[in-house]
Amino acid sequence: MGRFAVISMTEKAADRVREIVASRDDVNGLRAHGIRLGIKKGGCAGMEYTVDLVTEPSLKDDHIERDGAHVYVAPEAALFLLGTEMDFEVTTLRTGFTFRNPNQSSACGCGESVELKPADLKALAEARAANAA
Repeated sequence: MGRFAVISMTEKAADRVREIVASRDDVNGLRAHGIRLGIKKGGCAGMEYTVDLVTEPSLKDDHIERDGAHVYVAPEAALFLLGTEMDFEVTTLRTGFTFRNPNQSSACGCGESVELKPADLKALAEARAANAA
C-alpha cells in the first residue's frame, strides 16, 4: 500500500520541481532538497499559495515525492491543501504551478488569490489511518 499524501503532483509539476532544484543546488552553501508549499493570507480573495525552496526539510512537513521531485507541505497548510493536485503549465499569459484544490471555494478574477476552506479533519485522520493499515 502506498504512503498517504496530502497532495499529488503531475509529471509536468515533478519535472519543474526537479529543474528548480537543479538550478539552485547551492543556495548560500546549502543544498536544495525540493520546494515547500504553503498558504498565506493575502490577495483580494483572502489567501495565496506560497512556493519556497527547501534547503532544510522539516520533520513537521508532509513530504511528497514523484520521480525524484520532492515537495514538502507546511503543516499549517495541510488542511487547506488536502486532495490538491499540483500541475505546471505554460500559457500565453502565465507560466507557473497550478493547483486543482477541492477545498477552494472561489478565486479572484486575476487568479492570484483564492478562498480556501479547511478540509474535514476527521477525513484527514481517517485517510492517514487507512493508509497506515
